Amino acid sequence: MSNDYLSFIETAPNEGYLVVNFEYISAIPWIQSYEAVIGQPLPFKAVEVAIKAAGDKGIDAFSLKDTDPLKAQIRQIAKEALIDQGIGVLSIRKTAAGQWERTYSTIDRRITGISGLEDRRYLACTGPAKEVFRRATGQGYVDKLGDRIIGTMGNCAGGTTPWGTVLSAEENFQNQVVEAVYADGTSFAPSNRRFVVDAEEISGQGNVLGLSGNKYGWVVEVDPATPQDYGTKHTWLGRYRHEAVGVRAEAGKPLAFYSGCDRRGGHLYKFVSQDRVVNPKDKRNSRLLEAGMLYAAKFNPDGTGQWIALKPDTPVNPNLPSQLLGNLLPLPKRPEGGYLGAKTDEAVLAFRQQFKTLADLYTGSSPLEQQGAILIDAHYAGNAVGATATARPEDTDIAPDGSLYIAFTSGTPGSDGGIDPTIFKGPKGEVPYEYGFIMHLVEDKADPAALTFRWSMLATGGEPAEGGLGFANPDNLLFDRTGNLWMVNDMSSDKLNKAIPTRLEADKPVSQSNLRGLYGNNAIWFIPTRGKEAGKAHLFGIGPMECETTGPCFSPDHKTLFLSIQHPGEVNGIRKAQASQSRLFAMKTTEGKDFMQTRQVPIGSNWPNPGTAKPPRPAVVVISRMDGQAI
Repeated sequence: MSNDYLSFIETAPNEGYLVVNFEYISAIPWIQSYEAVIGQPLPFKAVEVAIKAAGDKGIDAFSLKDTDPLKAQIRQIAKEALIDQGIGVLSIRKTAAGQWERTYSTIDRRITGISGLEDRRYLACTGPAKEVFRRATGQGYVDKLGDRIIGTMGNCAGGTTPWGTVLSAEENFQNQVVEAVYADGTSFAPSNRRFVVDAEEISGQGNVLGLSGNKYGWVVEVDPATPQDYGTKHTWLGRYRHEAVGVRAEAGKPLAFYSGCDRRGGHLYKFVSQDRVVNPKDKRNSRLLEAGMLYAAKFNPDGTGQWIALKPDTPVNPNLPSQLLGNLLPLPKRPEGGYLGAKTDEAVLAFRQQFKTLADLYTGSSPLEQQGAILIDAHYAGNAVGATATARPEDTDIAPDGSLYIAFTSGTPGSDGGIDPTIFKGPKGEVPYEYGFIMHLVEDKADPAALTFRWSMLATGGEPAEGGLGFANPDNLLFDRTGNLWMVNDMSSDKLNKAIPTRLEADKPVSQSNLRGLYGNNAIWFIPTRGKEAGKAHLFGIGPMECETTGPCFSPDHKTLFLSIQHPGEVNGIRKAQASQSRLFAMKTTEGKDFMQTRQVPIGSNWPNPGTAKPPRPAVVVISRMDGQAI
């Protein structure tokens, strides 16, 4: 369900492994199509009664007696929902007729949200957090599994290494398990994240299974060519809402991995290996992820920046809420554990007086265990040391010249935190700015281990009449072999094609969030990085109704573009009797002239079977040129 990142690892000409991420469960299309796809029902109706009675707080199935039939029913639904997340490895080849097909090799496998629960195919882990997982007791919940991990979930974007492994980023894990931890890195109890089914997704799936929250929110490495490899979580890369992984591997230099925490106020991170790369294609490079340092980025308004190490002796130096849009900075709460939402400068200054270094906030019976606790709480540790609160960093991609590009999807603050308005502002200085940014970051001296960098904005979303490039909420990025940038965008499903009959509501301008209705469906874009068209955005393709376009990936010969179509019909589910609705949109030309547009907007979706009454389903599509040449 909800396929996302795609990686094609070629093993021979026109043949190889396609690795697919499966991110989360869109409740409406999943429930509508489950029985037809799997061939057996789930007890949705029985659980629906209890869900309605529980309301927004959800059901704490973890605390129900094992003999309670409701617990068994929720467990059945939760297990199936977790099975439909994770990672898929498929063997594929291109036929003489130019069509891609599955070959059903013995390497084909799923790594799901419950791998290890019953089949003992646990995921492995490396790095300092492994010491925390091995604790027999702690301040919080311990699952008694040691360094063995059950499953992977929330698998959003990812990355591919030069040595042929694939990296899967666990993003919104907090929807399924508890995010909050104690000072020693142990998790709050599963009861703190209850089971919920709402209009958008099924959440709290880890509750009934007693999953330990501190084991999710990592980057998982998988070697598709090794059938017995069910994934390794590298904890030196930090635990947060990972959206993607940019890999920079150059002979004679340390390995650098870049990733962003996709939340409002999330940080940009870099892991630098302790040892150096010898041969970028050597699979032994995976061992470099077992020792190094994680850094969080500090952006300065003058276009410079620094990397701040997340280690015990790093000084506590939070930013002030008054400097952030939204006036909110979440910080580690001590001694209770969890998080404190600091809303005043006075609260932050008091925090700074009480805690001098990260060692005052995180504990461990050894230096490695203390480092593990910091990495488990990386986002809040980043807030404590003064990393920049950014505009939801989604993708991190390395250009052919080794520099980094980052897609920041939304410059609006929220309940997770604020945004630094000196860095993230619109073309005319507007703050907040919803429509997003694409940033270019160059390490000083082109050194992957540099502790300083320079940054600039390559592209900004928004209406062309206002200085934007015509898109909203950039998400995944992809470079082609000539160095041009491809981008897919991710507007919220409930905003897609939202009617805008006027730009004033009660004599106030319509919010930027709602104005996203003007931009239609999510799509895929092409942005040249050189020549007269450099920095201009060209619309390449438009996705189906209520979907997110994700995971663009080229075959090595660039004759195939693989693309994920995620959650079509997420809001309205099955399109019935070709239903549509006429909607008005108050548009502007690129020169700023007002005009009214009328659209016939389909209600729901039957994709990929248009014209039928079938439920919508996510899928991977193949795009190629009619003449067979490279795209």
